[in-house]
Amino acid sequence: MTTMNEIPAIPEQRIYVGIDDTDNLETRGTGFQARQLIERLERAQLATGVGVTRHQLLFDDRVPYTSHNSSACLAMDRQVGVGNDEIWAFCRAFLLEIAADGSDVGLSLATWDQAKQVSWFGQKAKVDLVQQQEARDAAADAFIPLEGLTGDFQGIIGALSAVGLHVDGNDGRYIWPREIRDVSEQTHSVSELLNTKGVDKITLADGSAITNPEAVVEVGDWPRTVRIDHYAVLLVEEANAQHNYKVLEKASIKSIRP
Repeated sequence: MTTMNEIPAIPEQRIYVGIDDTDNLETRGTGFQARQLIERLERAQLATGVGVTRHQLLFDDRVPYTSHNSSACLAMDRQVGVGNDEIWAFCRAFLLEIAADGSDVGLSLATWDQAKQVSWFGQKAKVDLVQQQEARDAAADAFIPLEGLTGDFQGIIGALSAVGLHVDGNDGRYIWPREIRDVSEQTHSVSELLNTKGVDKITLADGSAITNPEAVVEVGDWPRTVRIDHYAVLLVEEANAQHNYKVLEKASIKSIRP
């Protein structure tokens, strides 16, 4: 059994795809397109989706973002016999198909070891202005494919940041799988929620694990897991006498993982 501070075993076929800036103000956002992409990869029997995380980068008027300056990382396991080149080609074709007018789409693909080498870049992009050449240099040093597909290619910064931040293990919130949202406004036991796809652990905000499988959780209207110590964690707080716990309110979750 792993503890909260141990990194889960990473299968050899696990890869990470970073995407950014697929949208404009009139179209669905990058998070929506990331969910569509991972499901298309599954339907094409190229990969099995593990999770999609949203990562908030520097929110500053000097950054030419569409709405929130966030990017997405798709974690997946390649099917047997499928190579990274095939995954890359599929993702590239999808992004060119859905890219909105005026978008600056970026795409990256990395293994665990490669993505770890650019975690620093993702952390920098959260707090400081970075330039496209910095992204290209960091990707080249780690042998990570990185390409700008549309516009002025600004999306390469977010695409590279996303894979680095995901494997760093303590950034972002999960926007896929969807199953946890299917039980919103319901009440479930801890054991039931841990059997829900995309929920690895249930803890208080201070990290204390909820270990009683019969404990009851009021899910609320905005259940989202966040990435903590490489796990998808559902954050809860003690509730009233009717329920043992309740999922944190939307504002609280966003304050922990914007």
